[in-house]
Amino acid sequence: MKYSVVIGFCLSLLGVLHAQDKKVNNHIYEGNSKVKEASFVDAEKSYRKALSLAPEESKALFNLGNTHYQEEQYDEASQRFFQTQKTASSKNEKHRAFHNLGNVFMQKKEYEKAVEAYKNALRNNPSDEETRYNYALAKELLDKEEPPQEQEQDDNKDNQDQQEKEQEQEQEKDQDKEGDKDSKDQQNQDDQKDEGEESDNEGDPKNEGDQQKDQNQANNPQEEKKQPPKQGELSPQQVQSLLEAMNNQEKEVQDKVNAKKVKGVPVRGKKDW
Repeated sequence: MKYSVVIGFCLSLLGVLHAQDKKVNNHIYEGNSKVKEASFVDAEKSYRKALSLAPEESKALFNLGNTHYQEEQYDEASQRFFQTQKTASSKNEKHRAFHNLGNVFMQKKEYEKAVEAYKNALRNNPSDEETRYNYALAKELLDKEEPPQEQEQDDNKDNQDQQEKEQEQEQEKDQDKEGDKDSKDQQNQDDQKDEGEESDNEGDPKNEGDQQKDQNQANNPQEEKKQPPKQGELSPQQVQSLLEAMNNQEKEVQDKVNAKKVKGVPVRGKKDW
């Protein structure tokens, strides 16, 4: 008697479940028909009825995600595709859910997330050419995209470098002005000193002989040239020889530097893909 009651209960339960599954499938079928008619609002209603009876029905979740995608409701679509891959029972269903999830992220220009979604799709179906193409495209767009924070840091660094360069130029200008001012002040002091010495020497009997000597030397330049250089001084010929030696040494050093510049760094051959 007990066994018959249990069996009867199980049979009735199976009947209820079968009837419920039939209702779920009917709602999904209705939703698919509405999608073909481009009536996405009605399709969404049908899929939601199916989910009210079976919240983890992967077909209803997946098709509802596609409906949101057609309506450009990308946030809702990504949520449904994510739920689909969690409830899917086969690799094929997981692959399709991750593939469409990647498409959503591509529409939102979230290329890093798209790359990860396509990776997961390929893990479940490595041979799908469309997924492989989308993965390559998402990766290319991600490589071209520079993170905003890094770009902002580069801009700040460029601005800082420009400010430092302008400050250095201003400091150099100020130093040049100060140097010119010091030179003029020194020149004025020297001129004043020379004028003072000349005024002191005027009318001094002790300097008459020196003045006469300077006048004789001015009138007789040949005699001045013939006079030998004083001790510790270089003759004009020695000065000329020293200058020529320094010029030759400087030329040798410059030639060595230029030779090193010409050698440079060897350039390796370019490889084609």
